[in-house]
Amino acid sequence: MLKPLTIEELASMRKAGKVAAGILKNFHSVVKPGASTKDLEEFFEKELAKHSGMEAAFKGFRGYPASCCVSVNEEIIHGIPSDRIIKNGDMVSIDIGIRYAGLYVDAAHTYLAGKASREAKRLLLISAESLLRGIRQIKVGAHVGDVSATIQEFVEKNGFSVIRRFVGHGIGLELHLSPEVPNFGQRGQGPILEEGLAIAVEPMVSAGNFEVDVLADGWTAKTKDNSLSAHFEHTIAITKKGPVI
Repeated sequence: MLKPLTIEELASMRKAGKVAAGILKNFHSVVKPGASTKDLEEFFEKELAKHSGMEAAFKGFRGYPASCCVSVNEEIIHGIPSDRIIKNGDMVSIDIGIRYAGLYVDAAHTYLAGKASREAKRLLLISAESLLRGIRQIKVGAHVGDVSATIQEFVEKNGFSVIRRFVGHGIGLELHLSPEVPNFGQRGQGPILEEGLAIAVEPMVSAGNFEVDVLADGWTAKTKDNSLSAHFEHTIAITKKGPVI
């Protein structure tokens, strides 16, 4: 289980989190047909370099070769940026991590390039809303299962599936810490959320079923049935006053 963070540590994380949020917002201008997924990585690196002391957290983490993850359409997470060109209608998920003052934040957003299908638009909206609904369950004394079940119930009620092989996680002094934060589960189950902890909540949602394949690169995870997938993530501090993104 995580060690509670100090007020100063949480303040540093919030500073990095605001930078992450700003960069994800700015991606709206560059995720478009004709751009390569490598272009998106270079944009992230350029934007992050504007902020002194902040570094890409993913590069080299467990051997990962890039500074961010860019996953397209049926790719769920961990897509490695490359010369792949984004096409009209593509669903593009970008996952970024920032290390600052010895602390970590993790965030992700899914974008639609050009004119997307009705299914893609609906998948994006449901996935984003499931994250917000999960965050509303976060409070001191709640269980991880309260967050997990809320996400699962909303996603499945709307005809989609939550990915089960990959989960959210504790975060702070390291990028990945306990407890795991699945996007499926039962209310009242799992670790209890304590004041001063931080967790990364990250619904990964499939338009088809939840089965997963990992490509030969050892990183890129895709839906087994090649259905579209969306990914949203926030880093959340648990406080007496409620969740702080």
